This record gives sequence, C-alpha cells and structure tokens, in this order.
Amino acid sequence: MDLESLGETLTALADRTVQEGPWRSGAFAALANFGVLAGFVPDDCGGTGASEPALVFALVAIAERCLTTALALTQWAAAVRIITGAPPDVRMALLPPLARGDTSTTVGISHLTTSRRYLGTPALTASRDGDTWRLDGFCPWVTGADSSGTIVTGAVTGDGGQMFFVVPTDAVGLTIDPPMSMLALSGSRTSAVQFQRVRPALAIAPTGGGPRTGGLATTALAVGATRASTTVIVRESQTRPGLALIAAEFTAEINGLTARLAAACGGIEPEQRDQLRAAANGLVVRAAQAALTASKGAGFVAGHPVERFVRESLFFLVWSCPQAVTDAVLCELAGID
Repeated sequence: MDLESLGETLTALADRTVQEGPWRSGAFAALANFGVLAGFVPDDCGGTGASEPALVFALVAIAERCLTTALALTQWAAAVRIITGAPPDVRMALLPPLARGDTSTTVGISHLTTSRRYLGTPALTASRDGDTWRLDGFCPWVTGADSSGTIVTGAVTGDGGQMFFVVPTDAVGLTIDPPMSMLALSGSRTSAVQFQRVRPALAIAPTGGGPRTGGLATTALAVGATRASTTVIVRESQTRPGLALIAAEFTAEINGLTARLAAACGGIEPEQRDQLRAAANGLVVRAAQAALTASKGAGFVAGHPVERFVRESLFFLVWSCPQAVTDAVLCELAGID
C-alpha cells in the first residue's frame, strides 16, 4: 500500500468526496487501486491479508486526508470481516471481487451494538420462511447504503440469538431512505434502511463473539483526524512564535496516543481499549478547537478545512461509543474526575 501517493489522491478528491461521497468522487476506487481493499481480505480469498498494525495505520493515514473516505472504509471492512467468517464457498464467491473493488458492500449492525438498544425490542428481526429467512424491521444507520451492492446486516432470531445476512440493495421489500443531512460527514451517505419481508441472499452464523463496537478502527480514525488538526497548528506556529509551545504540546500528545495505538495492535483488554478510545475522543475535539483558534476568523468561514475539522471531530462523540466511553466523555465535559 503506497499510502503517501494514496493520501495525495484523496486530498485532491476531498472536496468532491465531502459533497458526493467517496463512491462517486472516485476516492473509494482509489482505495482499490492502491491495494488498500485487498489488505483487508485474506490472501486465500483474493486479498493480501495485511497485518492488523498495517491496516490500523492505513486507517490513520486515510482519516488524516479524508475522514469521509475513512469512515466508508471502516464500514466496508466490517462487512468483509463478517463475510470472512462464512463457509469457504461463500468466502470465495464474495471476497475476491470485493478485494478488487469490482463490487461494493457496507454494514448495518449498529442496532445490535449501540443504537436504540434502550428500546428493549429488536429493530430488525429474522424469522424462518420455508427453507430461507425473512427480515423485518430496519437498520437505523447504514453508511453508503445507496452506493453499495449489498448490505451485511444482523438480526435477532426467534430464540433471541443473532444471525448475519448478506442482502442485495435491490432486494424486494428493501427500501433505502434518503441520505441524512448531518452535522458532518454527510458525504458518507448514511441512511436508514427498511426491511419488509426481505429475503436475504445469504445467512452467516456469528463467529468470534458476534458484532463488536468501539474497536481500534474507531480510535485510528480519531488519531488521523487529530493529526490533520495538529498539522494546522504546527503550520500556524511557523509564522507565529507564540504558538510554538502549543504546537509542541499537541504534537507530543498525538505522538503518545499513536504509540499507545501501536501497542494495542498486539492485544488489548476491553477496559484498556475503551480508555484509549476515550483519550482519542477528548484529543480529537481539543485539537480541532485549537486549530480553529489558531486559524482565527478564517477558520470560522464555511468551507475552510478547519471549520470542517471542528464539525467532524464531534462525530466521535456519538459514533460507535460503548457506554464506558460515553460515560468517560460526559464526565470529562462535566469536569468530573
């Protein structure tokens, strides 16, 4: 993966990506062309099977250049991870074209992990319908739903268990709502998806404990976004000596967080993982605000990169946050030790 050249390409496409999404701007095709997609696919299924540290720091580099593209990639990668747990014939049918970028997919499982769990009733259910399954309900958050050929989703079965399903986006009974206009990252084309007696193409039994939330990928994107803001502060300090100490402090802090992320790739306990994510959340918001302050009024104008960094930083306060991370962020905001 030539991440430096890829970064230049993503930067050139960033304005279009923010507006149109990475699938339409060409940013997602660039991920395939530079071998990033193949890195997430096992080498026996048409990919290159990159190591976890390589994948995590690819996400950092991509998020530093274009957070919208990085978000889309994490959702694609989550879908690929679920498909990788399927039987060999399913893996060989689905993964090689995904690794090449010939087909596209995304994931919709937040209702099984963090979204709407407080309601107590499943958002999406799966019931037996002859020799196949039937899906009813909805997925509240699906990135790139209208730009993907399939959605990998999860539903609660009649016995209270969970199953994953690969569903073509043109399946009968599946309706994709218009993309949401959000505070930031609207280019991710995130939509709610409705299911009414939808028959999925494939069912996949969960492996490895089912869906995960708050993993290293989320922290990697926060680190990348923080790097983008810190670069602005460092650049401003070159002509304004009064910012030198501020720039040095943020640089040291992001370097320390990057080292913690690298160490976590070798294995990390859930509690430590949540602490790392909470630290990344706090830093990405502070760095963006510092970059805005350093940029003065120019950064407050719509369309300025720093204005976008500030809005995008707030995304980490609501995206894929386990309760422990949410509690830590709220305590920090409230000044509670």
